[in-house]
Amino acid sequence: MKMKLGVISVVAAIGCVVTPLSMARDNVEVVGSSTVYPFATVVAERYGRATGKATPKIESTGSGGGLKLFCSGVGTQFPDITNSSRRIKLSEFDKCAGNGVTEVIEVKVGFDGIVLANSTKTTAMDITRRDIFFGLAKMIPGEKDGELIENPYTNWSDVNPALPNTKIEVLGPPPTSGTRDAFAELAMEGGCKSVAWIKALKKTNKKQYKAICHSIREDGAYIEAGENDNLIVQKLNANSDAFGVFGFSFLEQNADKVQGSLIEGIAPTFDSISDKSYPVSRPLYFYVKKAHVGVVPGIAGYLKEFTSEKAFGEEGYLTDKGMIPMSTQMRKATRNTATQLISMQRSDLL
Repeated sequence: MKMKLGVISVVAAIGCVVTPLSMARDNVEVVGSSTVYPFATVVAERYGRATGKATPKIESTGSGGGLKLFCSGVGTQFPDITNSSRRIKLSEFDKCAGNGVTEVIEVKVGFDGIVLANSTKTTAMDITRRDIFFGLAKMIPGEKDGELIENPYTNWSDVNPALPNTKIEVLGPPPTSGTRDAFAELAMEGGCKSVAWIKALKKTNKKQYKAICHSIREDGAYIEAGENDNLIVQKLNANSDAFGVFGFSFLEQNADKVQGSLIEGIAPTFDSISDKSYPVSRPLYFYVKKAHVGVVPGIAGYLKEFTSEKAFGEEGYLTDKGMIPMSTQMRKATRNTATQLISMQRSDLL
């Protein structure tokens, strides 16, 4: 029988004998980002082999979907950890708190780049964030300041004559994906704010500014391909004019089939993402439910493995999977947070 942690704490406090909650589940359950999934999986496998204990169960649900499950409550019917390719939002943090998930540990593990990739059968594209915005935004600026029109462009050369005269067709993740959020914030917004009157709008009407910059067209130019990056690669191979949006780590794993576009002249590489010269890069995270630590066995061991130098260090095994390591100082701070189980504060997100 599954019991909520709060119930167990109360019963234990009055001295009654109860069946430990840990009896309900003997392995760590992790949900969340499809981008972080391969990293979390290899850490789980290494942890299981090294300790002989139950290997953590890793499920790919997307960053938004994972946080929704994670924040739904405390108890073994809910996940212990959720991966995310973006930082938790204030609204999600508040939802966690409202459902009793009051102590959340934020663990930043490394960096990844967002790529706009196409088939290796054709030429790599050199594009700017401004081109990406004008190619994929639902509404774009008209002739006058303050005017917005439905995106009229059908080919990349309509956006910029220097781009290929091919149909705008981009396969990418849905709104529940952290990759989609990061693409909207880093690529779309990065190009959107090149328009002076829209950039000024951020100071006077942030909601409208975000709506303009983050809204992706829905007329077929952008095609939601779910959380399945493998499906995107298959479709890019079938259509050499199409592009796909996914993380650099996945590009690395499929370098024989797809190539990343240059963005403002910079190719997505390990070094360009590490030194932040590549314009569209992001940190990767996972979030831990502190109330489950010591109740569900293996959480502390999994955290120790993930934040060890042999895993996320400069020459750790996660770099072989495409993760870009953080600086020595950042890794040390992350390891301290994870091992000392330091909860994040709401003020961290303000």
